[in-house]
Amino acid sequence: MTGASRGIGRAAAVALGKAGAHVICVARTVGGLEETDDEITKAGGTATLVPLNLKDAAAIDRLGASIFERWKKLDAFLGNAGSLGVLTPLTHLDPKAFQELLDINITANWRLIRSLDPLLRASDAGRAVFITSGSAARHTPFWGGYAMSKAALESLALTYAAECEGTNIKVNLVNPGPIRTLMRMRAMPGEDPATLKKPEELAPLLVELLSPASSKQGERINFQ
Repeated sequence: MTGASRGIGRAAAVALGKAGAHVICVARTVGGLEETDDEITKAGGTATLVPLNLKDAAAIDRLGASIFERWKKLDAFLGNAGSLGVLTPLTHLDPKAFQELLDINITANWRLIRSLDPLLRASDAGRAVFITSGSAARHTPFWGGYAMSKAALESLALTYAAECEGTNIKVNLVNPGPIRTLMRMRAMPGEDPATLKKPEELAPLLVELLSPASSKQGERINFQ
């Protein structure tokens, strides 16, 4: 899973480890990954830590090759990592900030699909879940860059789901809604975090969708 060093990714990683999965945790920060690993171990699970910048295309390709070399397959993938970018009018959005939104929220997930698809097909019940946002379906001033990238992610994921019809792979989207994360705090600095659900409350849904028993396919699931 990507974005495993904090927030939704860490909560999902711990819940998956507790459920018996060996979790491959991907994130940029080694310290955050180690903290996630500690929590997984406390929950009785195991993990492999992969420090990786999702803008490094070659590293994503190597990730798939490394998983194949060690395990020959991948049972589940959670595309959680995302960039909020800068909340600003479209005409003020810096080209570098725009490109980062494309790189992290869209291109990285496309490259991960390319890299991991053969491994998911090798599983008896490959599962993929991508984290989206309610912003993808809205046109809110100043949120254009983020909303555009999430709308594109939804199209990417649902197209992949359609291409997986008739295979052992199930692909879905989850919109968490307002969740108590650092990204949410950046986006809504005046909001009281105590009024929001914790990432740990979302984790059971993600575990369910990533499990072999899940039959959902090509759905956009709203948590709240």
